[in-house]
Amino acid sequence: MKLLGIDPGLRNMGWGVIETDGNRLIYAGDGVVKSDPNLSLAERLVQLHDGLLLVIERFQPKEAAVEETFVNVNPASALKLGQARGIALFVPSKFGLRVAEYSPNLIKKSLVGSGHASKEQVQMMINTLLPGCDFQSADSADALAIAICHAHHRQSLKLSEQSSGLQR
Repeated sequence: MKLLGIDPGLRNMGWGVIETDGNRLIYAGDGVVKSDPNLSLAERLVQLHDGLLLVIERFQPKEAAVEETFVNVNPASALKLGQARGIALFVPSKFGLRVAEYSPNLIKKSLVGSGHASKEQVQMMINTLLPGCDFQSADSADALAIAICHAHHRQSLKLSEQSSGLQR
């Protein structure tokens, strides 16, 4: 099963695709959808939408996962990030994919064992868990980490949804 991880961002939206085969994780691809900061917010959101759409069409994932984000320093930045995050949630959902959300601490804990792990520790575990992976950027590495987290938690998430009557 192919899983898509998405690291939301207005300038750079990281994406990573892995395949699961039982407990085995296989690297499929990663990259970044970029938006042009010289364009209007609406045009940038369209660029993110279209880029993410191409990723989904190319890899045909069955499920997606998005990082929950929180920014409390600059309200304007938080709103823009929230709009980019909306695209990250909308596009796979529109394709009919189940979309899960995970906190940054849970993602780090799932990979490294500590919710306050450094980016370097997370990236080292990505290389360990996905042999042959040569991620393109920090944003795409984060997206791969989100996909790996989802691979580890998707079964319990599915069971929780079924018991709550929220199954799609």
